[in-house]
Amino acid sequence: MTAVSPAPRTLTIDLGDRRYPIHIGAGLLSDRARLEAGLPGGPLLVVSNETVAPLYLGRVRAALAGRTLHECVLPDGERHKTLATLERVYDALAAGRVHRDGAVLALGGGVVGDMAGFAAATWQRGIAVVQLPTTLLAQVDSSVGGKTAVNHPAGKNLIGAFHQPSAVIADLDTLATLPDRELRAGLAEVIKYGLVRDADFLAWLEAGLGRLLSRDPEALAEAVERSCRIKAEIVALDERESGPRALLNLGHTFGHAIEAATGFREWLHGEAVAMGLVLAAETSHRLGWLAAADVARVRELVARAGLPARPPRIGLERARELMALDKKVRAGQVRLVLLRRLGEGVVSGDYDAAALEAVLRAEVA
Repeated sequence: MTAVSPAPRTLTIDLGDRRYPIHIGAGLLSDRARLEAGLPGGPLLVVSNETVAPLYLGRVRAALAGRTLHECVLPDGERHKTLATLERVYDALAAGRVHRDGAVLALGGGVVGDMAGFAAATWQRGIAVVQLPTTLLAQVDSSVGGKTAVNHPAGKNLIGAFHQPSAVIADLDTLATLPDRELRAGLAEVIKYGLVRDADFLAWLEAGLGRLLSRDPEALAEAVERSCRIKAEIVALDERESGPRALLNLGHTFGHAIEAATGFREWLHGEAVAMGLVLAAETSHRLGWLAAADVARVRELVARAGLPARPPRIGLERARELMALDKKVRAGQVRLVLLRRLGEGVVSGDYDAAALEAVLRAEVA
């Protein structure tokens, strides 16, 4: 029996003086009306990569037939998320004469979304961008909320800007061609939302993980919508991460250190986040906030999702050095996103440093 496509769903991120939609559904890359609704009338640049462009760029091109549409196809992979690669996007914007009445369309996963968004944020001091995420991780997380960045050898996403999209259009059909490893990496960010904000969602994930891994369309639509709803609520409270938005970085301080220490080559972002979720749970346990059974529950869910729960041995000093570059550091203090309980995260710089030290010695030294 052929699976029935779930009905389209639309959420709104409300930033007070600005609002934009998040559309979730099947076939949306071919929906001209939805694409046009977020676009100004001038020339357009689609930014994609060598993996995604052959699969989906044609759909966008056909849907926007008649528009002045330029294309920039980048190499695939986190290691290419650099200022050098970004120059290619700027060159394409210049060659296409894309001015402030034009826009960038980011067609791809988190790397493409971050780079295209950063190019849009900085080109002529800011032009419109529409996010067209094609991975689960991008659909539930990186395409929503306006964070854009490139990496620096010293750490991940150190060069960036906040630049909200005009719209996010998550076409669930693109998940059909997503490699299993990429799907699992996206689940790490989905699990994060349950851990940090919604214990009921966490229980739903535990019960329905098999459906997600088998790519059940309705389960995927539900996971994307619930994740985006949590993120939309938090971003509406704190657009520029001066307060509660930092909660969305659960697992990321540890995860970014793992990615940087391994040269952005060995681990996918979601895999590094998964390891970070476990380390955050272990630290919370050593602080007396989580029971051992809660930590075991986190480890089990991560493992069932096919994600790594044990980090590489990057060394204690290297871990300290990289975590000290985290964007949440204040007055030299590494602030961590930890768990008071499953479903309730907290951002804290006032924790017993011995607990963190013990976790790092046990897990990464």
